Amino acid sequence: MRVLHLYKDYAPVFGGIENHIRVLCQGLLAAGVDARVLVTNTGRRTVRETIDGVPVTKTGRQANLSSAPLSLGFLPEVWKQEKGADIAHAHAPYPPGELAHLFLGRASRFVMTYHSDIVKQRILGALYAPLLRLILKRADLIAVSNPVSIQSSPFLQPLAEKCRVIPFGQDISRFRSTPQRAQAAADWQARYGNQPLLLFVGRLRHYKGVDVLIRAMHDVPDAQALIVGVGPEEAACRALAQSEGVATKVHFLGEVSDEEIAVLYQAASIFVLPSTNRAETFGIVQIEAMASGLPVICTELGTGTSFVNRHNETGQVVPPNDPAALARAINHILQNPGLAQDMGRAGLRRAELEFSSPVMVQRTLDFYREALE
Repeated sequence: MRVLHLYKDYAPVFGGIENHIRVLCQGLLAAGVDARVLVTNTGRRTVRETIDGVPVTKTGRQANLSSAPLSLGFLPEVWKQEKGADIAHAHAPYPPGELAHLFLGRASRFVMTYHSDIVKQRILGALYAPLLRLILKRADLIAVSNPVSIQSSPFLQPLAEKCRVIPFGQDISRFRSTPQRAQAAADWQARYGNQPLLLFVGRLRHYKGVDVLIRAMHDVPDAQALIVGVGPEEAACRALAQSEGVATKVHFLGEVSDEEIAVLYQAASIFVLPSTNRAETFGIVQIEAMASGLPVICTELGTGTSFVNRHNETGQVVPPNDPAALARAINHILQNPGLAQDMGRAGLRRAELEFSSPVMVQRTLDFYREALE
């Protein structure tokens, strides 16, 4: 079976969808699938490379329209690489990729993973909506990470009969504690005075809610917040920490290696995902935190965030854009270490049963077979 994945970016670009495609393609490759990736490059030159065994074409990028990179070379590559492909697998939203398949695609079957509605770019989203509905209608099957989004998305509701729930997965073993990681985690804790560490990992985008966490730190005594990641909101978040007077309690670590992230999960007391709107449909980083035995705090968005993290079982779920509620949840877990341990253990069990990469790959193979049939 030959499958071509279409999106805008791929590893080593840091991001949830990018990482999901990487994990999925590596798992499919191990299962005997000829999995390939077509994305855009961060520069103007087209490059072809093999990343961890996966053939990846990155076409030269000429411009960006909002958050969608534009690449003239992407179009002929779709025409060329879909020839002979059993399945073209688009990851939405990326309008140029979806439109390229609509007009030039030649794969035997077309499936999509619908990651989220277009939320911030309202004008672009409104203009694109008719084409998106057409593309979704043309798709043979649609994969969605959680059952909540199928009912809450106006684009998916009418097509619920051809939506299949395939939760995102991670290599759970990547986050296991080792003696070396335990020592490195202790070093991180000592660096911040052995105070409880609150960890955020992700791109600093408009919907991630890092500003809410910063404001919540006023009401969280004796704890430090570590922010891992970069993005367009970084400068504003740094300025907010200064203006709110909590800069000594909020630390921006930038991009770190996969190994360092695994260590930081071991060092932290709580993982916090304070996202603010429906652009956050799942929160893959929650799986990483749960695989590390961490209690998780997320927000209720009517998407999959609270499908992954179960309230009062694997962590706490709070309203979005509410620093006071976020602070209360943080303090509640910090003040009840036995509860934190129980939540961490429950999260690890849930990650192993529902969100491991082998489970995701098997569900995706079943999805492909259904599409081909």
